[in-house]
Amino acid sequence: MRRKLLMVACLMMMAAVTKAEGDQKIASKVQKVIVFLNGAQVTRTAMVNVNAGTSELVFWGISPGIDVQSIQVHANGDFTILSVKNEINYLDEQVKQKQVEDLKAQQKALTYKINLQNSLLSVYQEEESMLVKNQVVTGENASLDVIKLKQALDFQTARLIELKNKQHGISDEIALLNADLQKYDKQIADILKGSSTATSNIRVTISSKVTTQSEFTLNYVVHDASWYPTYDIRAKDVNSPVSISYKANVSQQSGEDWKNIKLTLSTGNPTVSGNKPELNPYYLNFGMYYGNNTSNTVTKVSGIVTSGDDGLPLPGASIRVKGTTIGTVSATNGNFSVEVPSGAQTIEVSFVGYDKMEYPVTSGYINARLNASTRQLGEVVVTGALGVNRKAKELGYSADSVSPSYLNGLTGKVAGVVVGGAPGAASRVLIRGIASNPVEVNQIENQTNIEFNIKDPYSVPSDGKQYTVEINQLDLDATYQYAVAPKLSTDVFLSARLTDWNKYNFLSGEANLFFEGTFIGKSLLNTSATTDTLNLSLGIDKNIVVTRTSLKDLTEKQSFGSNKKETKDWLIEVKNRKNQPVNLLVEDQVPVSQNSSIEVETQDVSGGKSDQTTGKVSWNLTLKPSDDKKLELKYQVKYPKNQTVIVQ
Repeated sequence: MRRKLLMVACLMMMAAVTKAEGDQKIASKVQKVIVFLNGAQVTRTAMVNVNAGTSELVFWGISPGIDVQSIQVHANGDFTILSVKNEINYLDEQVKQKQVEDLKAQQKALTYKINLQNSLLSVYQEEESMLVKNQVVTGENASLDVIKLKQALDFQTARLIELKNKQHGISDEIALLNADLQKYDKQIADILKGSSTATSNIRVTISSKVTTQSEFTLNYVVHDASWYPTYDIRAKDVNSPVSISYKANVSQQSGEDWKNIKLTLSTGNPTVSGNKPELNPYYLNFGMYYGNNTSNTVTKVSGIVTSGDDGLPLPGASIRVKGTTIGTVSATNGNFSVEVPSGAQTIEVSFVGYDKMEYPVTSGYINARLNASTRQLGEVVVTGALGVNRKAKELGYSADSVSPSYLNGLTGKVAGVVVGGAPGAASRVLIRGIASNPVEVNQIENQTNIEFNIKDPYSVPSDGKQYTVEINQLDLDATYQYAVAPKLSTDVFLSARLTDWNKYNFLSGEANLFFEGTFIGKSLLNTSATTDTLNLSLGIDKNIVVTRTSLKDLTEKQSFGSNKKETKDWLIEVKNRKNQPVNLLVEDQVPVSQNSSIEVETQDVSGGKSDQTTGKVSWNLTLKPSDDKKLELKYQVKYPKNQTVIVQ
């Protein structure tokens, strides 16, 4: 019996040793990343020596926030991949960012200075104590030497004053050093806020009959990554083409730095459901109909992003219009402003280490308060089907894309990633306004998305900050048009009309407007329209003045009858104060009747074009410098006198 127990123990020990020897830690390298509008697919590779028998390959240093259902492991060789498991690893911490290491080094130098000053302060305090204890005193029987006594007292007084001044100076210096030390603490805490120090492993169990070597490829999706477009739109004057700089703002906080990798920007969004919606029967019956005549008229949302813990502003927070590619980031004081398209319902606000919040677009101001995230990481297991010599799964997007150049050594705000234009087009990269060499971008149009492959190696740290690089610039022919709707606003807007814009694969996003060399504000490039002409608003021109005043407001009542008449008479005056001629579109309207008891008669439109269906009246004017034109809009409404009709 004892011999059997001994044999069992030996077998267990041998199994444990075999298992320990079978765990092979593999260091892999990120080779390429496809960044979606939300999320990113990461590809890692590693050469592995596969031992004969069943063994465990542990690929370590992986992002802790991967989508486990997206893990794919590919390798060619005479072996079988039995299973794939993802596990959180709290023992191997993430490599600290170089920025944090530099800050801690400076902290250490400050701490040394503080300790040195404290030591010097202690020396002065000891000397002060010694002087106080050894003050000059005389006994009753001692002879009094007044001169020596005065000299001794003068020396003690002067030295004590000197020591006190030095102590105060050192105390002030220590206070300043401590204040600087606290600033470094806050800076490091801000960088590391909400980030887990844990990594994860991908454990691959394989069975091989022989010892061999193979390259393993790991693909997985991380959620804490995204990009969104912004534009710089410049027009020199109304006789020049429009210059559009197409940019992408890339950020990620996956827990792993992407260093010198091949980067692709994809317009795909794996977080959006791919299921086709189905129509259900639409039944009619007698009853009350409630029409929804309200629409969101908010076109711009401003606000501030603060921490729910201490109320301090959060700079660099991400603000996105939900369901679109439109977004921006908060400034150093937490303030933000974002253009929103018609019908937008929700604004999403997120920040590193805080829970994402959603706010309805019901007003032009949002006070966003974010709470610190309490999300915990858990362990999950993915079991793969058995197979030998698995072939990489065909993806719906290109996995061989390339990436933007590594802006090594740049500090502060780095210019970001811009995409678009004709395939293979190259243009200037602008970093802090300095023109540099062209960056090559290869555009690939897939079945359901567009990819922008950036040729040069690129790096995106896992710090949650926005990195923007301009990689394409387009000069497009445009038709310029001034337009005003004085019933709504007397401001005259300049717009540029671009035809065939669909071939440039723009996405909806904010646009910074520059006209005649001056920044004039922000607009929205909204690509959700299905027309072939894209209208870009270039802002308000104050040199064209428009007024709209009421000439008459008559109410005529028939003495014998059941009807009442109201007449509206408007005068629209336009003056061109520019030193060049302009083409101006003026739009107004007359009411349209939807009731046979209400009759509308258009009496005067000053030669304007009238649409009977919509009631819109338009005038296309050519105004020379200092030209002044007057337009009259007059109409009459007849309706039953026992009814109330609002005539505007």
